[in-house]
Amino acid sequence: MRARTRLILGAACMAVFASHAAEVVPASIGITVGALDNPFYQALVRGAMQTARGLNPEVQITTLSASFNLANQERQIQQLIEQKVDLILLGAVDSKAVEPLVRKAQQAGIKVVAVDVDAPGADGTVKSDNRQAGELACRYLADKMHEKGGFIIQSGPPVSSVTDRVAGCRKALEAYPGIWVLSDNEDGQASSWGGRKLMAEHLKRFPGVSAVFAINDRQALGVEQALRDAARRNVLVASVDGSPDIEAALHRSGPIVASAGQLPLMIGSEAVKLGQKLLQNGSHPQRSVVVPVQLITRENLASYQGWLSRSPALPAR
Repeated sequence: MRARTRLILGAACMAVFASHAAEVVPASIGITVGALDNPFYQALVRGAMQTARGLNPEVQITTLSASFNLANQERQIQQLIEQKVDLILLGAVDSKAVEPLVRKAQQAGIKVVAVDVDAPGADGTVKSDNRQAGELACRYLADKMHEKGGFIIQSGPPVSSVTDRVAGCRKALEAYPGIWVLSDNEDGQASSWGGRKLMAEHLKRFPGVSAVFAINDRQALGVEQALRDAARRNVLVASVDGSPDIEAALHRSGPIVASAGQLPLMIGSEAVKLGQKLLQNGSHPQRSVVVPVQLITRENLASYQGWLSRSPALPAR
């Protein structure tokens, strides 16, 4: 009888323990990303906050903008460590240089989930399929070029999303022997100003260019302006992001013909879900979540749900 009682009590304790384990939710979350004036990061943070408050209405959330400056992000990580947050969502401004920051946070008992770009040593990662993004955009450009002509790839800052997009583009272009890449390693600084400046230089060096792939929409808009400045109407442009600005560009006539749209709201939401699982279990078998992208063109723009969409919803091209 005593043995049976011990078994019942043991089972009851296990049930209580399981119940408590299921209730582990973040009490405080810190978010540091490239720049909060960028609507992409605004949507990502919004998705994270919505999901976090769904898990715990009392959760404390600190959002910080690093302005794409590593020193700023280092100070912000230290601030979050001092706040003793449970979870950090890290949009790294430099995919390699943030490794000591990740380690420092983990030594303080904080789980770190990388968002949008890789961060070496992070407990988990949630990002877009950036290789797919580069492939989709560049394949579309190649088809629009009738599979021949000079091609420029405008690169960007030293983060994994950029290198993956460039790699995806180059992979797509391998199928088109009539297309030659004029440049693929110059930095447009992920900004309209940088894209415009770099494109102006490229037009002087490569006057016969037929198409340009820019690593994000802001650069693409700068490229568009440089082409207008030079009265060049025969160059096609595609990029990655699916931003509201690129939607506007696709609604009007001009050189921009496509963008591989990301789902930042979904990235933020999935990052919090993964972080919650890591807090609950200490580790989680699915430490990496890759969010698909969707190619936006003038042909399917009417079906595009924008950055606040939680899932891809465009018809296949």
